[in-house]
Amino acid sequence: MRLTVVNTSVAALVLVVTAVSLSAQVLHDSPFYCDMSMLSAADRAHKDDIGRHLAAVRTGTRELSNGYEFQFPGDSDTLQQLCDWIVTERLCCPFFDFDLRINRESGSMALRLTGRAGTKAFIKADFGRWLETSR
Repeated sequence: MRLTVVNTSVAALVLVVTAVSLSAQVLHDSPFYCDMSMLSAADRAHKDDIGRHLAAVRTGTRELSNGYEFQFPGDSDTLQQLCDWIVTERLCCPFFDFDLRINRESGSMALRLTGRAGTKAFIKADFGRWLETSR
C-alpha cells in the first residue's frame, strides 16, 4: 500500500517536471516572496511538518553558485516527503528550479534548489533550519 502512494507522488512529480520542461519559455518572473495564499491552511501545516522532518533527516548541504543542494537518505519515506514538499513548495515559491537526483539501488538523494539571480539569497534568508552546519 505504501509503495502505491510513493509511486503516485513520484508520477505526479514527473508530470509536473515534464510540464515545466515543456513550458521552458518564461513569460514573466515572479517576485521573491513565498505566496502562502496559494496553499490552504492544511497544506501549509503539512508543508511545514514535512520541511521540519526533511531538515532533521538531511545528511548534508552543498552551496552552489545559484542556490543550494541538500542531501538526504535514499529511503522511500524520505522520497515521498521530498515529492510532497516539492509539489507544495512550487505553488508558493514558483521562482525555484527544482532538481531531484535519486541515486540507483536506494542510494542517497539530493535536492537542488536554484534559480535566477537572487534565489540563493532568498534560500539563505528563508531556509535557516535546512542550512544549519551541525551535520
